[in-house]
Amino acid sequence: MSYLLSATCAVPAAGAVLTAALPAGSDEGRRRVTKLVALGVSFVTLALAVVIAVRFDPGGARYQLTESHSWIRSFGITFSLGADGIGTVLALLTAVLIPVVMLASWHDADPAPAPEGTFENRRRTQGFFALILAVEAMVIVSFLATDVFVFYVFFEAMLIPMYFLIGGFGDRAGGPESARQRSYAAVKFLLYNLLGGLVMLAAVIGLYVIAQQQGFGTFDLPTLTSAIADGKLVLGGTAEKALFLGFFFAFAVKAPLWPLHTWLPNAMGESTAGTAVLITAVVDKVGTFAMLRFCLGLFPDASKTFAPVILVLAVVGIIYGALVAVGQKDIKRLVAYASISHFGFIILGIFAMTSQGQSGATLYMVNHGISTALLMLLAGFLISRRGSRLIADYGGVQKVAPVLAGTFLIGGLATLSLPGLAPFVSEFLVLVGTFTRYPVLGIIATFGIVLAALYVLVLYQRTMTGPVKEGVRGMPDLKVRELAVVAPLVALTILLGVYPKPLTDIVNPAVDDTLSQIHRTDPAPAHPVAAIPGGEHK
Repeated sequence: MSYLLSATCAVPAAGAVLTAALPAGSDEGRRRVTKLVALGVSFVTLALAVVIAVRFDPGGARYQLTESHSWIRSFGITFSLGADGIGTVLALLTAVLIPVVMLASWHDADPAPAPEGTFENRRRTQGFFALILAVEAMVIVSFLATDVFVFYVFFEAMLIPMYFLIGGFGDRAGGPESARQRSYAAVKFLLYNLLGGLVMLAAVIGLYVIAQQQGFGTFDLPTLTSAIADGKLVLGGTAEKALFLGFFFAFAVKAPLWPLHTWLPNAMGESTAGTAVLITAVVDKVGTFAMLRFCLGLFPDASKTFAPVILVLAVVGIIYGALVAVGQKDIKRLVAYASISHFGFIILGIFAMTSQGQSGATLYMVNHGISTALLMLLAGFLISRRGSRLIADYGGVQKVAPVLAGTFLIGGLATLSLPGLAPFVSEFLVLVGTFTRYPVLGIIATFGIVLAALYVLVLYQRTMTGPVKEGVRGMPDLKVRELAVVAPLVALTILLGVYPKPLTDIVNPAVDDTLSQIHRTDPAPAHPVAAIPGGEHK
């Protein structure tokens, strides 16, 4: 049995404990040691995630590098891990983004002036970087867990470090009301997601009870999905629908899907740029990933029953998020509403239940994570220089900081899915996959692209072009550390835009397996191509 997966989860968890236990102090030297230790742990985790991706065989079994450790035997609970194509690429995305977030947040937890010896001066740095590593560990476990109960535990546990990151380490450009707003945003985030988790817990218990009554007293996901697909485990129409809704509600809150989205703009707006990236590019991906792995695998009939309703909600989210983004005055809230629109595309691809749609949705999770991280972190650099989140306070940045403006443009163009950049491929696949089964919804969703071009280009025009505003004069360009943050994200955005094959090769077998579990095939062409002698077609 390989221990590669458990090592990948354990390294950031151990790193979080080590970082938190480092000697406290207000001097720069001790803070620097803390940051370097945390960054080193994140790079070790990244190396392990790369090894998982390299060792994963797309032509092999659905779950690979599997391991299982007994936990609570009386309830059939095991700490089971397994890498499939979807979980592998999302774990790799997480491992890539964490060191980037750390470098971008290098000074975000530096203590504000306070009396020597107080908590403010002694523990901020250790706490901040330990919480980031804790989030990484819990998210990676969620992507690799093959036990339903284990997934639930870490799905909920990640709320704790995120709550403290939002409420305790917020944006310092938020003005005099920032502390109160941070507290409100953190509590709202926690309450929304706890509610979803409690509903899911009831569904998890219900699933176990029904399965146990039919001789499947286990939480092992491959065992349950195989039994359901083969007809050996029958959940029953009403029960299956209720269980599906319990799971889906929790995932829709986390994703977030309209109209359960309202916590996201508050949380992202009041967080540091790095924490905002953790929310939308890392943690929220667990929700959409779980829709693919758990909702469709465990409840195939209910998934098909509710798919039309969910697709309508996804399309509403696409248009709503984009329209609200157009009218935003706050840079970070604009990115938050843009993300709501993008999550609508991801959920649209999942529940279109076509190979193109689900492959595109998985790629969208990765590409959205990269492009949103790029745009949000650049917005954070911009805000830290000017001390304001308001779009109206900027103008003419490209004249004083051309590299910052240029990379901001790349991030914006990726957000609007410009051809040649990574999100275009995934958005195109989602729309093609949707149109083949739901043409009207596919057409409506396309208007989200038009609105994306509007809010991105207006944002760039108002902040980067025109006369240089007084508060922008003397603004420094990107520094070496900031370039180290931006460069890999720009490179990945371009590389995956022109050559997405390495990801699609890993993802597609898992997508095909998911579709076979729910007994779905791609719709036949409306106008078949007729064969003629000689092997040609007409």
